[in-house]
Formats: sequence, structure tokens, C-alpha cells
Amino acid sequence: MSSELPPVIYQRLEEQRKNLAFRQLRNADPALTDFSSNDYLGICRNRMISVSPSLAHGSTGSRLLSGNSPEAEQLETFLANFHSSEAALLFNSGYDANLGLLSSLPKEGDTILYDILSHASIRDGIRLSRANAFPFLHNDMIDLERRLSAATGTVYVVSESVFSMDGDLAPLGPMVNLCQKFGAYLIVDEAHATGVIGDRGEGLVQQLGLENRVMARIHTFGKAVGCHGAVVLGSLALKEFLLNFCRPLIYATAMSPVAVAAIKASYGIFPAMHEERKGIAELIAYFQSLPLPCTKLASSTPIQGIIIPGNQEVAALSERLLLAGFDCRPIRYPTVPKGRERIRIILHAFNTLQELDLLKKAIS
Repeated sequence: MSSELPPVIYQRLEEQRKNLAFRQLRNADPALTDFSSNDYLGICRNRMISVSPSLAHGSTGSRLLSGNSPEAEQLETFLANFHSSEAALLFNSGYDANLGLLSSLPKEGDTILYDILSHASIRDGIRLSRANAFPFLHNDMIDLERRLSAATGTVYVVSESVFSMDGDLAPLGPMVNLCQKFGAYLIVDEAHATGVIGDRGEGLVQQLGLENRVMARIHTFGKAVGCHGAVVLGSLALKEFLLNFCRPLIYATAMSPVAVAAIKASYGIFPAMHEERKGIAELIAYFQSLPLPCTKLASSTPIQGIIIPGNQEVAALSERLLLAGFDCRPIRYPTVPKGRERIRIILHAFNTLQELDLLKKAIS
């Protein structure tokens, strides 16, 4: 038995290097101006979450065995009430939630229609479902209607509410109308809306008053909420179905008591962070007004982007910005389409207009 990997593995790694798409870990540098993290409200940066040191760091088993607790059930009830949902079910991450929901609900012969810019976790869940799956053009309701008219079996439509790479919003109003017209079931990933969109950071679905017209919502806690985990919101029947058929939930060790307490603590903080959300809105408007020597994505959310075609070119600009004191990460092909490589700029409540001026100068 050799510790060597099969030759094809080395070939694939070499292809990544040749394509300038080789991924490596890099520590966050506190000396840099943060335009990279998903800590939109600064909850992590300012260490705003405090939980009891006596809480256990392990849950000892899956929710269906020894890992359940009154605290987890109480948190689910709280989250359901906050997000105006009949029921809630905790997951260890947003990735797990999307993977579990989309791999267990649709079955062979059903149809999943998903926005072509949907997150990798959505796509991976779809692959495991064995359902027929077709992308529709990004935020294009004409193309979605065309797909819906030809869909067979039970039909599910999947979209993010705030898209993680472009920062734009899904047209959820027209989308729920189309789903109603064709009898389809809508699933919305609110990962980048949680904490940021809505007066209390409740998300886009609730801001638009559509919570009773969406079958399932996924809210994740690793971004603006400043901790870890996720929740699937929906009917009690949906929760019972997932407890019985969702493999990433059934066969995974449950969230720790520390993680459960951290989520509850953050929900006691971010709904009242109105000034922080107002500050982010001012930064967004200012950045959108700045003249830059490159294509700027239109976005009304903290996720901003400038298009720098080519993996080599976008990596070079990222390095230049790093030397200038800015943590702005390059998003390269194949994460985004070829020719749409970009610098992804994340705006936070703790950033300033002066920092944006300096960033503009560094880009120019």
C-alpha cells in the first residue's frame, strides 16, 4: 500500500495551477482593511457574542439519538416565530441545509428549476436528488416561465434572495406568482440577506411579505449573524419529513450547546442594529457612485464587484490591493463564468467612506 495518490490527482492539481485557479489558504490579516469577510455587521470583529464558558462543545450524537436538547428545540421555536414560519429545523451549516433539503425532497421524475447563478451547495443538493434539473437564466422570469411550462412531476424552483457573487436581489414577487400559476414549490436561500435585509435583518422574503408563499427558506448564521449553523424554515410537515428522510441531518452529530447559545445571543443583538444597516446602505450608495476604470456590478447589497476578465489579471489586481493594505479577494473561473472574473468587495458597518476613497485610488 502506497501513500502516493493516483497520477490523475496530480494531473488535476497541475491543471488548476496552469489555469491560475489553484486555491490556497490565507490567514486574515487584522492590519488590512477588511473588504473580504461576510461579517457585515461587525458582530465577529467586535466580539459581540458572549456565551457561558460552562456550555459543552459537543452534543454527543445526532438529533435523533443523544444530540437533542431543550435548548435546541427552544431555539427552533424562537427562530420560527422571528421569521414568521410554522416550524424551524437547525442544521450544522448552510451547505448542509441546502444539501439535505434538495437531496431529500425532490425524487426521481420530479423537476428542479434553479437560477443559473445559484450557490454550489444548491447545485450539489440537486445532483443528489436524482430529479430532472434545469437552470434558468439569471433572474429571468420569461425563461423561468418557459421552463415551468415544460416541467414534469412535482416542480421545485430554487433561488438565492441575495446572490453571493453578484450581490443583486432575486425578483421574488414575480417568482412566487409564477410558482402559483404553475403549481410549483419555491425554495429561497437567504444566506446573504440574513441580518442585512429588512428592518430587523429578517431577510428579503419577510421584507416583501411573502413568507406564506414560499415553501422553504434557508437562513445561515455564518455571515452577518456572526456564528455558525443554519435553519430551514417551513411547515411542520416539512420539518417532520426532513427528520425522517434528510440524511445530512439524520447521520450528522448535532450542533453543540455552545453553537446553539451563540445563535440565540446573536439574534438578541442584530435585529436592533438599525444604525449599522443604515451605515452599510450609505457605503453601498457611495461605492456605486464612484467612477472606476472597470465594469462595476449593479448591487444594492453589501456584496459589490468589479469585473476584471482573466484569472491572471484579477489575481494581479488582488495582489496589488493587498500591498496597498486592502483585503479584497479575487473570484476566478470556474467559480464565476470565464470572462466574468472579479474582485469581490464586501462592505461592512465598520468600513468608512475614506476607506472607499483609498480603495478607489488603489484600483485606479
